[in-house]
Amino acid sequence: MAFFKRISLFLIVNILIITTINVLLHVLGFKGYLTERGIDYPQLMLLCFVWGMAGSVISLFLSKVMAKFMMGVQIIDPGTHDPSLRMLVDTVHQQAKMAGLSKMPEVGIFDSPAPNAFATGPSRNNALVAVSTGLLSRMNRDQIEGVLGHELTHIANGDMVTMTLLQGIVNAFVLFLSKAIAFAIASGSRGDEREGRAMSGGAYFVVEIILQIVFSILGSIVVAWFSRQREFRADAGGGRLAGRDKMISALEALKRLNDGDDDPMQKQAPALATLQISGKTHSFLQLFSTHPPLEDRIARLQY
Repeated sequence: MAFFKRISLFLIVNILIITTINVLLHVLGFKGYLTERGIDYPQLMLLCFVWGMAGSVISLFLSKVMAKFMMGVQIIDPGTHDPSLRMLVDTVHQQAKMAGLSKMPEVGIFDSPAPNAFATGPSRNNALVAVSTGLLSRMNRDQIEGVLGHELTHIANGDMVTMTLLQGIVNAFVLFLSKAIAFAIASGSRGDEREGRAMSGGAYFVVEIILQIVFSILGSIVVAWFSRQREFRADAGGGRLAGRDKMISALEALKRLNDGDDDPMQKQAPALATLQISGKTHSFLQLFSTHPPLEDRIARLQY
Protein backbone atom coordinates (compact mmCIF):
# COMPACT_ATOMS: atom_id res chain seq x y z
CA MET A 1 0.00 0.00 0.00
CA ALA A 2 2.83 2.42 0.86
CA PHE A 3 4.39 1.67 -2.52
CA PHE A 4 1.11 2.50 -4.27
CA LYS A 5 0.86 5.76 -2.30
CA ARG A 6 4.33 6.85 -3.44
CA ILE A 7 3.47 6.21 -7.08
CA SER A 8 0.11 7.97 -6.74
CA LEU A 9 1.77 10.99 -5.17
CA PHE A 10 4.34 11.17 -7.97
CA LEU A 11 1.63 11.01 -10.65
CA ILE A 12 -0.71 13.42 -8.93
CA VAL A 13 1.98 16.06 -8.37
CA ASN A 14 3.04 16.00 -12.02
CA ILE A 15 -0.56 16.04 -13.27
CA LEU A 16 -1.25 19.04 -11.04
CA ILE A 17 1.79 20.82 -12.49
CA ILE A 18 0.64 20.17 -16.05
CA THR A 19 -2.94 21.17 -15.26
CA THR A 20 -1.79 24.37 -13.57
CA ILE A 21 0.30 25.29 -16.61
CA ASN A 22 -2.65 24.63 -18.91
CA VAL A 23 -5.03 26.70 -16.79
CA LEU A 24 -2.55 29.59 -16.80
CA LEU A 25 -2.29 29.38 -20.57
CA HIS A 26 -6.06 29.61 -20.88
CA VAL A 27 -6.43 32.39 -18.32
CA LEU A 28 -3.64 34.45 -19.86
CA GLY A 29 -5.06 33.87 -23.34
CA PHE A 30 -1.99 32.33 -24.97
CA LYS A 31 -3.58 31.26 -28.25
CA GLY A 32 -1.17 32.75 -30.73
CA TYR A 33 -0.61 29.27 -32.12
CA LEU A 34 -4.16 29.31 -33.54
CA THR A 35 -4.52 30.68 -37.07
CA GLU A 36 -7.34 30.85 -39.58
CA ARG A 37 -6.05 27.60 -41.07
CA GLY A 38 -5.79 25.84 -37.74
CA ILE A 39 -2.84 25.20 -35.42
CA ASP A 40 0.62 26.57 -36.11
CA TYR A 41 2.37 23.42 -34.86
CA PRO A 42 5.93 24.81 -34.63
CA GLN A 43 4.69 27.73 -32.57
CA LEU A 44 2.59 25.45 -30.37
CA MET A 45 5.55 23.15 -29.81
CA LEU A 46 7.77 26.10 -28.83
CA LEU A 47 5.14 27.38 -26.42
CA CYS A 48 4.67 23.96 -24.85
CA PHE A 49 8.42 23.46 -24.54
CA VAL A 50 8.88 26.78 -22.73
CA TRP A 51 6.00 26.18 -20.34
CA GLY A 52 6.78 22.50 -19.87
CA MET A 53 10.38 23.24 -18.94
CA ALA A 54 9.50 26.22 -16.77
CA GLY A 55 7.86 24.22 -14.00
CA SER A 56 10.64 21.64 -13.90
CA VAL A 57 13.43 24.23 -13.86
CA ILE A 58 11.74 26.24 -11.10
CA SER A 59 11.32 23.09 -9.00
CA LEU A 60 14.99 22.24 -9.54
CA PHE A 61 16.21 25.63 -8.33
CA LEU A 62 13.93 25.41 -5.29
CA SER A 63 14.77 21.77 -4.57
CA LYS A 64 17.19 22.40 -1.69
CA VAL A 65 14.95 24.96 -0.03
CA MET A 66 11.87 22.76 -0.39
CA ALA A 67 13.71 19.66 0.85
CA LYS A 68 14.91 21.47 3.95
CA PHE A 69 11.41 22.79 4.62
CA MET A 70 9.42 19.63 3.85
CA MET A 71 11.77 17.17 5.55
CA GLY A 72 12.87 19.44 8.39
CA VAL A 73 16.53 19.07 7.46
CA GLN A 74 19.03 20.56 9.89
CA ILE A 75 22.38 21.43 8.30
CA ILE A 76 25.34 19.98 10.19
CA ASP A 77 28.07 22.40 11.14
CA PRO A 78 31.22 21.23 9.29
CA GLY A 79 33.16 21.86 12.49
CA THR A 80 30.92 19.71 14.69
CA HIS A 81 32.55 17.59 17.40
CA ASP A 82 29.66 15.14 17.71
CA PRO A 83 31.21 11.75 16.77
CA SER A 84 28.31 10.45 14.62
CA LEU A 85 27.79 13.79 12.86
CA ARG A 86 31.53 14.21 12.42
CA MET A 87 31.62 10.83 10.70
CA LEU A 88 28.88 11.90 8.31
CA VAL A 89 30.59 15.15 7.36
CA ASP A 90 34.02 13.54 6.95
CA THR A 91 32.61 10.68 4.84
CA VAL A 92 30.67 13.00 2.53
CA HIS A 93 33.68 15.26 2.05
CA GLN A 94 36.01 12.34 1.40
CA GLN A 95 33.66 10.72 -1.11
CA ALA A 96 32.92 14.06 -2.77
CA LYS A 97 36.62 14.50 -3.47
CA MET A 98 36.83 10.96 -4.84
CA ALA A 99 33.83 11.70 -7.07
CA GLY A 100 35.54 14.79 -8.48
CA LEU A 101 33.23 17.42 -7.00
CA SER A 102 34.88 20.84 -6.80
CA LYS A 103 32.57 22.07 -4.01
CA MET A 104 31.50 20.02 -1.03
CA PRO A 105 27.74 19.40 -0.67
CA GLU A 106 25.90 20.54 2.43
CA VAL A 107 25.34 17.71 4.88
CA GLY A 108 22.10 17.55 6.83
CA ILE A 109 20.06 15.35 9.11
CA PHE A 110 16.29 15.03 9.51
CA ASP A 111 14.07 13.35 12.07
CA SER A 112 12.58 10.11 10.76
CA PRO A 113 12.59 6.57 12.20
CA ALA A 114 13.19 5.04 8.76
CA PRO A 115 16.77 4.67 7.47
CA ASN A 116 16.45 7.13 4.60
CA ALA A 117 18.78 9.41 2.72
CA PHE A 118 18.50 11.72 -0.27
CA ALA A 119 20.52 14.07 -2.43
CA THR A 120 19.12 17.16 -4.08
CA GLY A 121 20.14 20.55 -5.42
CA PRO A 122 20.24 22.53 -8.68
CA SER A 123 23.81 21.53 -9.62
CA ARG A 124 26.87 19.49 -8.71
CA ASN A 125 28.32 22.51 -6.92
CA ASN A 126 25.13 23.42 -5.06
CA ALA A 127 23.88 20.19 -3.58
CA LEU A 128 22.62 18.74 -0.32
CA VAL A 129 23.02 15.26 1.13
CA ALA A 130 20.73 14.47 4.05
CA VAL A 131 20.24 11.37 6.16
CA SER A 132 17.58 10.44 8.69
CA THR A 133 18.04 9.85 12.38
CA GLY A 134 16.76 6.35 11.71
CA LEU A 135 19.63 5.69 9.32
CA LEU A 136 22.19 6.66 11.96
CA SER A 137 20.57 4.44 14.58
CA ARG A 138 19.66 1.44 12.41
CA MET A 139 22.74 1.07 10.21
CA ASN A 140 26.36 0.46 10.98
CA ARG A 141 29.18 2.66 9.68
CA ASP A 142 29.91 0.51 6.62
CA GLN A 143 26.25 0.60 5.55
CA ILE A 144 26.07 4.36 6.10
CA GLU A 145 29.14 4.80 3.90
CA GLY A 146 27.43 2.77 1.18
CA VAL A 147 24.31 4.94 1.39
CA LEU A 148 26.34 8.14 1.23
CA GLY A 149 28.33 6.82 -1.73
CA HIS A 150 25.08 6.18 -3.59
CA GLU A 151 23.84 9.72 -2.94
CA LEU A 152 27.18 11.34 -3.81
CA THR A 153 27.13 9.47 -7.12
CA HIS A 154 23.73 10.98 -7.89
CA ILE A 155 25.29 14.42 -7.42
CA ALA A 156 28.44 13.61 -9.39
CA ASN A 157 26.38 12.21 -12.28
CA GLY A 158 24.18 15.30 -12.36
CA ASP A 159 21.07 13.18 -11.93
CA MET A 160 18.97 16.00 -10.48
CA VAL A 161 19.52 18.13 -13.58
CA THR A 162 19.12 15.19 -15.97
CA MET A 163 15.82 14.07 -14.48
CA THR A 164 14.55 17.66 -14.41
CA LEU A 165 15.29 18.14 -18.11
CA LEU A 166 13.68 14.81 -18.96
CA GLN A 167 10.55 15.64 -16.98
CA GLY A 168 10.38 19.05 -18.66
CA ILE A 169 10.57 17.48 -22.12
CA VAL A 170 7.87 14.95 -21.21
CA ASN A 171 5.67 17.75 -19.88
CA ALA A 172 6.16 19.67 -23.14
CA PHE A 173 4.98 16.69 -25.20
CA VAL A 174 2.04 16.15 -22.84
CA LEU A 175 0.91 19.74 -23.37
CA PHE A 176 1.50 19.60 -27.11
CA LEU A 177 -0.31 16.32 -27.76
CA SER A 178 -3.26 17.14 -25.51
CA LYS A 179 -3.82 20.52 -27.17
CA ALA A 180 -3.34 19.20 -30.71
CA ILE A 181 -5.68 16.22 -30.24
CA ALA A 182 -8.30 18.26 -28.39
CA PHE A 183 -8.25 20.79 -31.23
CA ALA A 184 -8.65 18.01 -33.80
CA ILE A 185 -11.65 16.63 -31.90
CA ALA A 186 -13.17 20.10 -31.60
CA SER A 187 -12.61 20.73 -35.31
CA GLY A 188 -14.38 17.49 -36.17
CA SER A 189 -17.33 18.41 -33.99
CA ARG A 190 -17.82 21.66 -35.89
CA GLY A 191 -19.19 19.64 -38.76
CA ASP A 192 -22.16 18.90 -36.49
CA GLU A 193 -22.89 22.53 -35.69
CA ARG A 194 -26.11 22.49 -37.71
CA GLU A 195 -27.39 19.68 -35.51
CA GLY A 196 -26.30 21.58 -32.41
CA ARG A 197 -23.65 19.10 -31.37
CA ALA A 198 -20.54 21.25 -31.72
CA MET A 199 -18.07 21.03 -28.81
CA SER A 200 -18.44 23.95 -26.41
CA GLY A 201 -15.50 25.81 -24.93
CA GLY A 202 -16.06 24.10 -21.59
CA ALA A 203 -16.21 20.64 -23.16
CA TYR A 204 -13.03 21.40 -25.13
CA PHE A 205 -11.20 22.29 -21.91
CA VAL A 206 -12.42 19.12 -20.16
CA VAL A 207 -11.26 16.96 -23.09
CA GLU A 208 -7.88 18.66 -22.99
CA ILE A 209 -7.49 18.02 -19.25
CA ILE A 210 -8.46 14.35 -19.65
CA LEU A 211 -5.90 13.95 -22.41
CA GLN A 212 -3.27 15.58 -20.24
CA ILE A 213 -3.94 13.13 -17.44
CA VAL A 214 -3.67 10.16 -19.82
CA PHE A 215 -0.47 11.40 -21.45
CA SER A 216 1.01 12.34 -18.05
CA ILE A 217 0.52 8.76 -16.87
CA LEU A 218 2.14 7.39 -20.03
CA GLY A 219 4.97 9.92 -19.77
CA SER A 220 5.61 8.98 -16.16
CA ILE A 221 6.40 5.43 -17.30
CA VAL A 222 9.20 6.80 -19.48
CA VAL A 223 10.55 9.00 -16.68
CA ALA A 224 10.36 6.16 -14.16
CA TRP A 225 12.25 3.77 -16.48
CA PHE A 226 15.02 6.30 -16.97
CA SER A 227 15.16 6.92 -13.22
CA ARG A 228 15.59 3.20 -12.53
CA GLN A 229 18.63 3.13 -14.82
CA ARG A 230 20.12 6.08 -12.91
CA GLU A 231 19.60 4.18 -9.66
CA PHE A 232 21.59 1.23 -10.96
CA ARG A 233 24.37 3.64 -11.92
CA ALA A 234 24.25 5.28 -8.49
CA ASP A 235 24.52 1.86 -6.82
CA ALA A 236 27.58 1.07 -8.94
CA GLY A 237 29.06 4.46 -8.09
CA GLY A 238 28.37 3.91 -4.41
CA GLY A 239 30.24 0.63 -4.71
CA ARG A 240 33.24 2.44 -6.18
CA LEU A 241 33.26 5.21 -3.58
CA ALA A 242 32.50 3.19 -0.46
CA GLY A 243 33.27 -0.35 -1.56
CA ARG A 244 30.98 -2.86 -3.23
CA ASP A 245 30.48 -4.92 -0.06
CA LYS A 246 29.38 -1.85 1.87
CA MET A 247 26.89 -0.89 -0.84
CA ILE A 248 25.46 -4.41 -0.93
CA SER A 249 25.24 -4.48 2.87
CA ALA A 250 23.28 -1.20 2.87
CA LEU A 251 20.79 -2.51 0.30
CA GLU A 252 20.40 -5.81 2.15
CA ALA A 253 19.62 -3.92 5.35
CA LEU A 254 16.93 -1.95 3.52
CA LYS A 255 15.51 -5.15 2.06
CA ARG A 256 15.26 -6.76 5.50
CA LEU A 257 13.33 -3.73 6.69
CA ASN A 258 11.04 -3.78 3.68
CA ASP A 259 10.37 -7.50 4.01
CA GLY A 260 9.06 -6.93 7.53
CA ASP A 261 12.03 -8.34 9.38
CA ASP A 262 12.34 -5.07 11.29
CA ASP A 263 10.06 -2.58 12.99
CA PRO A 264 6.99 -2.27 10.71
CA MET A 265 6.56 1.37 11.69
CA GLN A 266 9.73 2.14 9.76
CA LYS A 267 8.00 1.37 6.49
CA GLN A 268 5.47 4.13 6.92
CA ALA A 269 7.94 7.03 7.14
CA PRO A 270 8.12 9.35 4.13
CA ALA A 271 11.18 9.53 1.91
CA LEU A 272 12.48 11.87 -0.76
CA ALA A 273 14.66 10.33 -3.50
CA THR A 274 15.46 7.65 -0.95
CA LEU A 275 17.29 4.35 -1.18
CA GLN A 276 14.31 2.60 0.40
CA ILE A 277 12.09 1.98 -2.61
CA SER A 278 10.69 -1.49 -2.83
CA GLY A 279 7.78 -3.52 -4.07
CA LYS A 280 7.17 -6.79 -5.79
CA THR A 281 9.50 -7.53 -8.65
CA HIS A 282 6.77 -8.66 -11.02
CA SER A 283 4.07 -6.03 -10.77
CA PHE A 284 2.43 -3.65 -13.18
CA LEU A 285 3.08 -0.87 -10.68
CA GLN A 286 6.81 -1.35 -11.14
CA LEU A 287 6.40 0.47 -14.47
CA PHE A 288 5.80 3.62 -12.43
CA SER A 289 8.49 3.01 -9.81
CA THR A 290 11.46 5.39 -9.85
CA HIS A 291 13.63 2.75 -8.16
CA PRO A 292 14.25 -0.88 -9.16
CA PRO A 293 13.34 -3.65 -6.70
CA LEU A 294 16.00 -4.01 -4.03
CA GLU A 295 16.67 -7.64 -4.93
CA ASP A 296 17.49 -6.59 -8.50
CA ARG A 297 19.84 -3.87 -7.29
CA ILE A 298 21.65 -6.29 -4.98
CA ALA A 299 21.95 -8.88 -7.76
CA ARG A 300 23.35 -6.27 -10.18
CA LEU A 301 26.15 -5.47 -7.70
CA GLN A 302 26.89 -9.10 -6.92
CA TYR A 303 27.43 -10.25 -10.51
